Amino acid sequence: MGAMGTQEWARHWRYERLPDTDLLRARYVRHTFPPHAHGGYVLAAVTGGVEEVGLPEGTVRAGPGSVVMINPEVAHTARAGVPEGWAYATLYPSAGTVAAIAAGTTGLRGTAGFTESLAHDPYAARLITEVHREAEQGDALAADILLRVVVTRLLRRYGGPLPSRPVRTAGVGTAVRAREILLARMTDPPTLERLAAELDTGPFALLRAFRERYGMPPHTWLTSARVRRARRLLEEGVPPAEVAGAVGFTDQPHLGRHFRRIVGVPPGAYQRERARTYKTARERRP
Repeated sequence: MGAMGTQEWARHWRYERLPDTDLLRARYVRHTFPPHAHGGYVLAAVTGGVEEVGLPEGTVRAGPGSVVMINPEVAHTARAGVPEGWAYATLYPSAGTVAAIAAGTTGLRGTAGFTESLAHDPYAARLITEVHREAEQGDALAADILLRVVVTRLLRRYGGPLPSRPVRTAGVGTAVRAREILLARMTDPPTLERLAAELDTGPFALLRAFRERYGMPPHTWLTSARVRRARRLLEEGVPPAEVAGAVGFTDQPHLGRHFRRIVGVPPGAYQRERARTYKTARERRP
């Protein structure tokens, strides 16, 4: 486990024989996750304490035996709900992995997702922790089967087709174009005033439209996007100091501060786990 002080610890890794799914097991006390979103799904089983998760519909409190389910690109926060913090085991299956499981095991049409964010389901929570245990022990068959069983269970009990993207009104269109500009100019983004002028709107109108579309203001979204791109570069083996400049952070400590807040582990620990995963995958090849 990566050391994170006397009370906090975390391991964020990927088992190369599990289909496109990241794993995080951790205990946090003081750590808080700022507003951010993931490209895939979040399935978190709380094993101790209480986690408070801030979602668009409000805050939920998850205790032992609870499972938190978050769909792709949904902005959320997380923090301890009690002084002793919380411990959990989390799966981050990709959109493609969930779609494949849904197609083979459920009758859901369209893009499958979760219509509930929190469920007290000790059996599903135990399955999630067992995926972790089997992956950590190197049992690929058991880990893969358990992943499919728990995703199927959660989709059947708490799932449904995700609503289609909102109709592109003027406000939504402006927010989407603003996002495209921020992605393209990540290392040197415009000010809010300049961005609004480029989009032929006002700063406050742009801010409102962006919040409505992405669940957070542009600068918060940009930080999350920078960290997401940093993860890809770290996985490719780019040194953290180079990654910082490549995604628009001023230096490595700046990257480290935001990366740890959003991902839950420091960039160096994240990269070491990925390097270990890829080394093991290469060694398994005939």
